[in-house]
Amino acid sequence: MQRYLLTLQYDGKDFHGWQIQPNGMTVEEELEKSLSTLLRHDVNVVGAGRTDASVHAKKMTCHFDEEEAIGDLPQLMYKLNRLLPASICVMDIQPVPDSLHARFSAKQRTYHYYIHTRKDAFLNRYSCLISYALDFEKMNKAAQILTEHQDFGAFCKTGSDVKTTLCTVTEARWVKTDENRYYFTITANRFLRNMVRAVVGTLIEVGRGRITLPDFQKIIETGTRSDAGESMPADALFLEDVKY
Repeated sequence: MQRYLLTLQYDGKDFHGWQIQPNGMTVEEELEKSLSTLLRHDVNVVGAGRTDASVHAKKMTCHFDEEEAIGDLPQLMYKLNRLLPASICVMDIQPVPDSLHARFSAKQRTYHYYIHTRKDAFLNRYSCLISYALDFEKMNKAAQILTEHQDFGAFCKTGSDVKTTLCTVTEARWVKTDENRYYFTITANRFLRNMVRAVVGTLIEVGRGRITLPDFQKIIETGTRSDAGESMPADALFLEDVKY
């Protein structure tokens, strides 16, 4: 038995998220269908995580197992990219030890959330327009508070079936790319459902002066989702990297 780690990217706008669902097209389903067609048997993939509907990925990983080694991986990747929708691109396939698990072996995941502060016809698909002034210095002070805590229940989607709301955030900050464009980068060992979009929504409230830094700290400590800010639109969120 040989395990393979597959690295891909996708435009999430066309999909109802990563995980297979009965009511819409998903990245996992399209990938499994294409691999099954090329390898001529049912193939199941295990992803590094689950992105929600309309969330994009610049780097997602998953693994699948084959009873016999695949002879020509570059050819498989070429055919896979021909067969998959244009919005999914396979960047690499490599053999790995069967001890490597795409989800459980991942040490870090990084997300970026993109915003722009002036209307731009070419950014709307992948960035969120914010039309009011923001205090990014204060937002970065609040972002640093995230690295001092581990329980992020306040930013978890209500009703989510999770065993723990503990995460270790190692980096969280806003980055300015030009006069009107910014992104929020956050790295952690794991993320809760809807966590990044809820964190960004709450930081935006800090930047608007509606939530103070002590309030932000209290929101994390109390763990009440209703006290945190609104969840931001999904189409400006990217899974940026997965590291093992």
